[in-house]
Amino acid sequence: MKIIVNLDVMMAKRKIGLGELAQLIDITPANLSILKNGRAKAIRFSTLEKICEVLRCQPGDILECISEEEQERRYSFN
Repeated sequence: MKIIVNLDVMMAKRKIGLGELAQLIDITPANLSILKNGRAKAIRFSTLEKICEVLRCQPGDILECISEEEQERRYSFN
């Protein structure tokens, strides 16, 4: 199983940019970018809570657990 970060999808739905969201949740744009691009190894619950508050969503709207097979199906470019 793999955790997928769909933060970019929620940001697009709410029409909010990286810099604006970073400022509203008090995190650096660089750190938010790492999270948005799925390169983060962890996220604090307090950060996740702030993101959900600003984007008016649930944690499950941002984080998704998928199988290796599903990941290959979704993200293979063959």
